[in-house]
Amino acid sequence: MSTPPISPPETLKCSVDAGFAEWLAASCGSLAISTYQAGRLFMVGWNGRQVSFLPRAFDRPMGLDVNGQRMALATRNSLFLFANSAALAPGYLAPNRYDALYLPHLEYHLPDLQIHDLAYAGNELWMVNTRLSCLCVPSVDASFEARWRPRFIDDLAPEDRCHLNGLAVRDDRPAFVTALGTTNTPQGWREAKHKGGVVIDVDSQETVLAGLAMPHSPRWHDGALWLLNSGEGQLLKVGSDGRAEVVCELPAYLRGLTFVGGCALVGLCQIRERKVFGGMPVADRHAELVCGVAIIDLASGRQRGLMRFTEGCSEIYDLRFLPGVQRPNVLNTAKDDLKLAISAADCWYWLPKEELAAEQPK
Repeated sequence: MSTPPISPPETLKCSVDAGFAEWLAASCGSLAISTYQAGRLFMVGWNGRQVSFLPRAFDRPMGLDVNGQRMALATRNSLFLFANSAALAPGYLAPNRYDALYLPHLEYHLPDLQIHDLAYAGNELWMVNTRLSCLCVPSVDASFEARWRPRFIDDLAPEDRCHLNGLAVRDDRPAFVTALGTTNTPQGWREAKHKGGVVIDVDSQETVLAGLAMPHSPRWHDGALWLLNSGEGQLLKVGSDGRAEVVCELPAYLRGLTFVGGCALVGLCQIRERKVFGGMPVADRHAELVCGVAIIDLASGRQRGLMRFTEGCSEIYDLRFLPGVQRPNVLNTAKDDLKLAISAADCWYWLPKEELAAEQPK
């Protein structure tokens, strides 16, 4: 089943509270946030006076990861690999407006594999191929190269049998995945979506946790496994005994998780589509759900700050922290400015804009 195109919103608005602004200013970094619902990759930074907010259009952006100066983004039919051309950033649009400029240098053209999480394992990029219920890597010879699938999936078929969605990396190796069920039939996970979610150990194929409500975003951090029990609105930490501790509960369907220092940054979603997400426990507990990003203090489980989308965006998929970058920009392949940027190991130039005019047919 193909995912129908979503019309991007005409207006996007967000607000931040004092705690979010203070945290971001002190972090010496910025955020990249993907939202397939709004068709944007947001770059959220600090310009020295206030929080800055830059939306860049992509077709159904979802999985997102960062590896040093590189960034990867999965969209409906593409996998984009960006690099930060920091030397070009100060000269883009206005002097010193930006301190980072992510340029797309490589694009893999893909069928709609419904790629969810992306994760760098060392320098190798892994993808969660939800449509074919496997973990895979990009290929120059085929649509993808399959590397792993749950043992209950008996073959590769484009049937979204268990809604495999999340991937955690430990010691530069894929370590844990999340799925919405352990079913081996086309979209069989839908029947028990409220409590059929699992976490699976990649090496052993054993189920680490079960009975979850649509889990997402497993991450290995500070010697422990963390994940989002999305339908319950819970951030979980799995102890060495295999038991899950609820670190906090939030008024949202949760997707997207990253860690900075002693804080977790958690993606918050409203429930827009009722056929798949209807009846989630978190919606029963709260009259209104929030879309945005919450900053959670890991020691106390308390919320330190909140960025909230107030118009145009009701769901996000993932987010990453960009350390040492406070005023980022990112270009898509529709931007003509990309044709003017020269970035190499020993030289960086912006070609004159007149060259774009020279490309137009006479």
